[in-house]
Amino acid sequence: MKKMNWLAALVVAGSLLSVTQVASAHVTVWPKETTTGAYEKYTVRVPVEKDINTTKVRVEFPAGEKVSTVEPIAGWDYSFEKNADGTNKALVWTATAGGIKPGEFIEFNFIGANPKEAGSGKLAWKAYQTYADNSVVEWTGDEGSKTPASVTTIKAAGTAEADHHDDAKKTEDNKQETAAPTTTSENTGSSNTVPYIISGAALLLSLLGLFRKRA
Repeated sequence: MKKMNWLAALVVAGSLLSVTQVASAHVTVWPKETTTGAYEKYTVRVPVEKDINTTKVRVEFPAGEKVSTVEPIAGWDYSFEKNADGTNKALVWTATAGGIKPGEFIEFNFIGANPKEAGSGKLAWKAYQTYADNSVVEWTGDEGSKTPASVTTIKAAGTAEADHHDDAKKTEDNKQETAAPTTTSENTGSSNTVPYIISGAALLLSLLGLFRKRA
């Protein structure tokens, strides 16, 4: 009976572990925050969620994002898919060797010209991960779903600079507030010393006068 309980516990633990591994094996795009109008280096991080190799990865660009520069990677070919107007709408990486093995991940890099307007404030990157058995996992869902699209927050460049300036100003103010008591203390100490000096001088003069009279 105890043996059956142990077996049941192992099965449940294995199931939970599998669910956790699948949930954490999302295709993601980095960085998670950027600014309007910037030429940003983006990294597509691709882990393997199954027991077979990943052989192809396709990433669609968010509206307004312009991509034409990609970093080559050994063992993979790449190609652009285009819109009707000739602009690039997606990047496809295809393995020329074995692909990405279970328990491994690969990062693909490219440079994108960000939109000049923040719009909704989010850039959603839809990704499609193809495995050796031709099954495809579509990372295109909403945030919080089982297969979410990776999202990068985009802020207006001026706003980001203002935030940076405010942070710097707060840091400088904090430094000044920290230094202020020291200066005040020094001034107060000097002010408190003056009466003692005057009193000592007066006492010295009195003693000198007394000695002169006796002499």
